[in-house]
Parts: sequence; C-alpha cells; structure tokens
Amino acid sequence: MGTSQGPPRPPQPPQGPPPHYPQDRQYRPPPPGAVPPPGHAPRHAPVPPPGRPSAPPPSDVTGHVQLPPGGPVPIPAPLPGDSGTGVATLAVLLIGPAGAGKTTVARHWAQSRRVPTAHISLDDVREWVCSGFADPQSGWNDHSEAQYRLARRTCGFAARNFLANGISCILDDAVFPDRPVVGLGGWKRHVGPGLLPVVLLPGLEIVLERNAERTGNRRLADEEVAGIHGRMAGWYGSGLPIIDNSKYDVETTARVLDDVLARALASPPSW
Repeated sequence: MGTSQGPPRPPQPPQGPPPHYPQDRQYRPPPPGAVPPPGHAPRHAPVPPPGRPSAPPPSDVTGHVQLPPGGPVPIPAPLPGDSGTGVATLAVLLIGPAGAGKTTVARHWAQSRRVPTAHISLDDVREWVCSGFADPQSGWNDHSEAQYRLARRTCGFAARNFLANGISCILDDAVFPDRPVVGLGGWKRHVGPGLLPVVLLPGLEIVLERNAERTGNRRLADEEVAGIHGRMAGWYGSGLPIIDNSKYDVETTARVLDDVLARALASPPSW
C-alpha cells in the first residue's frame, strides 16, 4: 500500500551562511523588513520606483574631480605698466625657426613664473608617434603634414584644458608666415583669440650653430635650416613682436619675452 503524499511544501530558505560570510560568526538571517544599520550599504543597489528612471551622472564630472567648462581662450585683461606678466593667466605661442632656442626659452620662461605655467612643445607631442613616425629628415609629404596637424590639435586641446584650470601655457612651433591656414590661423582655431604669438628670430649663423649641436631626428641639413630661416623673415612687417636673441642668453631672452608679452597684453597684436 503506497504512502499518501500531502500538498507540496513551499521552498525553505537556506540555513547556512551566504557565500564569503565569515565562518567565525554565527549567521542569522535578518528579520523581514529589517533596515541595514548606518554605515552598512545594502547588498544590492536600490531599484527606483516604476515610472521614475534614475538620474544620469552629470556630464562635467570625471572620477571625483569636477571639471570647469572648456572653450576658446579669451583675450586677457591688460596689466599695470612695468610689472611684466605678473600673475596673469596667459596662452603664448613662441614662433621661430629650427635652432632659434624656442623650446629652451619657453621652458625657462614657464619655470621662472610665479604662477603655475605649463610648457607644451609641438615636437615633443609629435614624437609620441613611435611606429610610423614621419622623420622630418626624410622630407615633407602627406603623412608628415597629417602628423603635424594632429600634433597641433592635441597641443591646442591640452592648452585649453590647462587654461580652464587656471594654468598658463606656452607652446612653441616653427610657424611660417606664408601658410596662415595651417600655421597661425590653425593655432588660433585650436586655442582661441586670446593666444599671444611672439617670434624668436636670431641670425642665420646662430641657428646653424645651434642646429649643428643637435642629434637624432631634430638635426636638419644646413640647406633646410637656411630655407626655414629665410621664410621666417616674412614675419617682419606682420605686426607680431619679434625678438632677435642672437646675443642673449636663455635667462635674458626669457626676461625680454615676459616684457614683450606684458606690452602685448596692454595692446594685443592684430593677427
């Protein structure tokens, strides 16, 4: 005679501790409707009520740092006379041929200011490319031009981010006066109308001597250096401030640059 079976019993809750529960403590399931004590997060994220979707995170927050809005750099306010650039937040473009000392002067000027200032070198950013680097010694082609354009956009993006966070910046590039679209005009598009360009243009013998001291892909042929220097002479008469640092050391050139920038703040160049 078979045994009779009653109605099925509902499933029983597990009697043992949940996974990863410490074995040296006795597990007791919480009573129904219990609220976790302060400082203890629930095991699962709360589900919003029906018809009330959770709010998306703000778009101007990354990690734990709230970023200020980025945008074109405005023209800074003029400074009182004989004070240099002081504590003004600036965006500077130092222009010059190969061997003019742009990178060295820009770095020294940035390091000697009383306020946070960044140096952004186009050549350094361009050389982030390792495989497929377009060596300037191999000549100018579509690949090297595209690489320069990408580096300029990257430098402009970095400059806007520094300035949005109250940090001045100085960029250096060999910008030609006869190529305004990819040269000075391009920098103005990438950074903004507040960018202050200054030309560093020593004599030809100086740039040839400095170029001879270079190594690797930053050393150019003398003929190329002379051609670049000749094209840079087109900046005379452009209205941009020009510094002939043929007889200046780095410290003196940086001091002259600061004075030139202070005058440019008082009367911004038209470019």
